[in-house]
Amino acid sequence: MFEPRLSGLTEPELNLTIDELSEDWRLATTVPLSKKGNRDNPRSYRPVSHASVLTGNSKPKKNIQDPCFNYYNYQPAEPDIDDSEFSHIVEIYDFPAGFKTEDLLRAFSIYQKKGFDIKWVDDTHALGLFSSAIAARDAMSTKHPMLKTRPLSQASRSSKVKARSCAEFLLPAKERPQTSAMLARRLVIGALGVRSNQTKAEREAERKKLKEAREQKQLAAQQIEDAWEGR
Repeated sequence: MFEPRLSGLTEPELNLTIDELSEDWRLATTVPLSKKGNRDNPRSYRPVSHASVLTGNSKPKKNIQDPCFNYYNYQPAEPDIDDSEFSHIVEIYDFPAGFKTEDLLRAFSIYQKKGFDIKWVDDTHALGLFSSAIAARDAMSTKHPMLKTRPLSQASRSSKVKARSCAEFLLPAKERPQTSAMLARRLVIGALGVRSNQTKAEREAERKKLKEAREQKQLAAQQIEDAWEGR
C-alpha cells in the first residue's frame, strides 16, 4: 500500500493510520482549460481541478445563498369562477360535520322534484346542483337553521377548485321522470297468484297516466327530429 509522506499536517487533517482524509482534500474547483483547436467547441477543453491548500487551520468556506423562490409556501392561483357559467350551483356550508347526503337532500326536499343533486367538497362544504339559476337563487333566499348558502363566486377556495376540476359533471340537475308501479304490481300479482285489490277507477287512472307519458315521449322525440331536419 502506498503511504504518502507529508509533513506539517496535523492528526485531524490527515490520519493515515485509519485511512481518513481531511475535508479540505475532498473539496476542489474544476475549471475548463483550452487544449487546442476551436475555442467555441467544448471538445477543445479539458477539466482541471484545483485542490484546496492544506494548512494547519484551513477550513472550507460555506457560501449560503437565499433561494429565489419559496416553494414551501406556494399556492396555485384561485380559479376564476363565472356566475353565468355556474349560476345553477350554490355552495352549501357551515353545517355540522356529521351531516350526510340524506340530511342535505332533506333540507332542499322541495327542489328534488324539479331536479337537485349534491356534490361533496369536504365535511362541512358541498355543492348544490339545481335545475336552473332561478331555482338556485330561490334556494339562497331561503333561510335554513342548520346550514348556509352562497353563490359559487363567493365560495371557499376548495369549492371553487372542485367546481372547476369537474365542470363537465356539474350540469343542471334534471327533473325526475314520472314513474308508475303498474308493471311491478302486475309481475308480483302474477308470481304470487293473488288478485289485485285495486278498483276499476284506479286501474283506469294508471292506464291514462301511462298513455300520457308515452305521448309526451313521442312528442319530444318528434320535436328533436324536426329540429335536426330544420322543419
